[in-house]
Amino acid sequence: MVKRQLILVAFLQAANCSNYPASWRHPASQGDFLAPEYYARIARILEYGKFHMAFIDDRLSMPDRYRDAYEEAVREGVRCVKLDLVPVATAIALATRRLGIGITYSTTYSSPFQVARIFATLDHFSGGRIAWNIVTSLNDSEAANCGLVQHPEHDTRYEMADEFMEAVLGLWDTWEDDALVLDKERGVFADPAKVHRLNHAGRYYRSRGPLTVPRMPQGYPVLMQAGQSDRGRAFAARWAEAVFAIYANADLGRTLTRDLRERAAAYGRQPDSLKVLPAIYVVPGETATIARDKADLARGLAREADTLLLLCEALNLDLSRYPYDEPLPDEVLNGISGLRGIVDRVVKLSGKKNPTVRDIVVHSGRGTLTEMPLFAGTAAQIADQMGDWLDREVCDGFVVAAPYVPGAYEDFVRLVVPELVRRGLFRSEYEGCTLRENLGLARPHNSLARRFGGF
Repeated sequence: MVKRQLILVAFLQAANCSNYPASWRHPASQGDFLAPEYYARIARILEYGKFHMAFIDDRLSMPDRYRDAYEEAVREGVRCVKLDLVPVATAIALATRRLGIGITYSTTYSSPFQVARIFATLDHFSGGRIAWNIVTSLNDSEAANCGLVQHPEHDTRYEMADEFMEAVLGLWDTWEDDALVLDKERGVFADPAKVHRLNHAGRYYRSRGPLTVPRMPQGYPVLMQAGQSDRGRAFAARWAEAVFAIYANADLGRTLTRDLRERAAAYGRQPDSLKVLPAIYVVPGETATIARDKADLARGLAREADTLLLLCEALNLDLSRYPYDEPLPDEVLNGISGLRGIVDRVVKLSGKKNPTVRDIVVHSGRGTLTEMPLFAGTAAQIADQMGDWLDREVCDGFVVAAPYVPGAYEDFVRLVVPELVRRGLFRSEYEGCTLRENLGLARPHNSLARRFGGF
């Protein structure tokens, strides 16, 4: 029996901090986040460690839902800078040869043609190393920045996203793999019989096609998704190939992983074609004491403002309007249109159907090192934990988050990766050239080629 190996993804932000908002305050964090070399530097470290992918999260607004004000986010440096991800991905692609690059794009505030063209171009430019993290966005601030008065309701966004996916995948199929001819003598650039109209006309979107970019090296980019509400998991089971998850502990993670695989099977998919990747913080040290001291330093940088600002952003709810220690009414909880998975987590961990604001702050861990499991210790101790989660079928790998950048990734690659390789839990070289090859994912068939008589 072949031993399973871990998938390793690095969790990045094109921002002034990592996903841990206090990271910019760390004395070892570097502050040149407005320069392409910052991202290229991190990417080279990850590629040296044979990471599968650098995954970049995104929002379309500052965290300004708390008290309907942006000033505190700017003063505290709580994810107030968010660069456009296309040039950031390009910088990473130019600095590396095998590292996958996952970027976030919203189905709510983009058009199918726009997204199809961006990702097809990036996949060509990177030699087939692009992934799309599919999001429906979070809050009214993003809506206001993109010309809407209010963010669409939670389940409506997912209905829109389902149709968005149908249109985007169809556009990617409008060029068959061998449509390009490039015959100068005959003067034939491409075979028009192998380039097709899409003519998508649905409830939310219309797109005629063809796409203006020939079929990409991977067929489609690797499709990622992070929704953990019931509706989000249904979407992931239908479309995603990699699921980014946040589990409070291994037992909850195993339950949610089984649920995702069962849902995938109900859509006629092979359950193991969906790779489940929970996020963890990792703080390695040459000794357990060194690792503990590093973790204590990073943990002590967090402030209450980090938590409140990010919670209000994620929930699309101004928590300052409610008493801190009184149960939130049903109508407030049921009306949350942001990340409903946060509320589900808090309800489970607190044991309260109607948690208080304090409960949400404490049990969500948003903006702190308790938001995700923290693996801190020697290389052997961290490898033990990772191997245990893999053996217990909690996950297929991890999205590794950094409390400080780039030092946390340097430490992980220097200390932990060799130990994982020694145990057979991780590879020593890339298996292929494309991200799909390195993840063991099949290249998708072209639906329009079959429709028009191709293969």
